[in-house]
Amino acid sequence: MDILGTLWWIKAIAWFDVWSIEHLLSGLSVGHAVRRANHRAYRDKLDLAPESVRTRYFDVIVLGFVAYFWETIEHYLETGLAGSWVEYWFHGVEFWGNRIITDPLLLVAGYLIVRRFPRLVVPARICSVIWLLVHVVIFPHSMYLHEIFS
Repeated sequence: MDILGTLWWIKAIAWFDVWSIEHLLSGLSVGHAVRRANHRAYRDKLDLAPESVRTRYFDVIVLGFVAYFWETIEHYLETGLAGSWVEYWFHGVEFWGNRIITDPLLLVAGYLIVRRFPRLVVPARICSVIWLLVHVVIFPHSMYLHEIFS
């Protein structure tokens, strides 16, 4: 396996895969939602102006929780907990570095991008929904794009 295959290829062996794109899009969408929810909580529950609190830290903590919560669910789905069809669709267990490091970091990267460019939220959500519909409904399994281009 060459260095490019280790960085970008099928999720069982690479740090980044085709689903890394979805993690970045999700970071834009979920990051914006987390930021808005935290600002609302500061304002309504704690009676603080969001500008007076370093909200980034709390936002990243919540995003980390969301990312690792999803990765835990995904791991169990990949191992067949929800049946053999779901296990087949996931098409293997994800490489530990992809699951523990790069996927959560891409979620945080999406959050940082949307903090700077909030207008990207709606296009990111549209692209994310289209991505999920195509990959979940049309393609036979999650690594199909990698297989057709190999």
